[in-house]
Amino acid sequence: MSLTHSFGLLTHPDQEWEAIRKESESVTKLYVGHILLLALIPAVAGFYGTTQVGWQIGDGQITRLSTASALQLSALFYVAMLAGIFVLGKFIDFFAATYDAVERIPRGVALAAYTATPIFLIGVIAAYPNIWVNMLAGLVAAAYAVYLLYEGLPILMKIPEERGFMFASAVLTVGLVMFVALLAISVVIWSMGVGPVYVN
Repeated sequence: MSLTHSFGLLTHPDQEWEAIRKESESVTKLYVGHILLLALIPAVAGFYGTTQVGWQIGDGQITRLSTASALQLSALFYVAMLAGIFVLGKFIDFFAATYDAVERIPRGVALAAYTATPIFLIGVIAAYPNIWVNMLAGLVAAAYAVYLLYEGLPILMKIPEERGFMFASAVLTVGLVMFVALLAISVVIWSMGVGPVYVN
């Protein structure tokens, strides 16, 4: 059912959020049926794009990553996505009591996972590493993910829409802080010698 929900969120999000709430998947089932598979899309596409296609800045030569380097970075990116969904989900569950959520079943990981669906799916564009195409596609996917968050949180947590707006804004803030922290961790990891290795 998880993948069915993923595509349903793209066509009729309100009904799909209701179906997700009624189904109440466990975190394990959610990871096996949804997150582990969809998180592979940007990781594999990025590996292919950076090793086989490469990118070009201006009229310069095409640059690629070595296979070993790209594999290492793709694996780290994949693990970061899996961990990020879980941590964000736990933050959502922690915030639920503050915003008087009626729903007492922990649903934070489900909300984080299904909200990230557009970002996972658009990750296929990484197979063609053009900065402008990737940036535009990423912005569209991120905008729809934010829409899903604001639309789905009140439904999934069973709270009034006005409180849901504040709750979703808090979750979005945590997500942005996590993203900045990930960038900082990436710099630290690169300084330890796990950075990209370029080939022409």
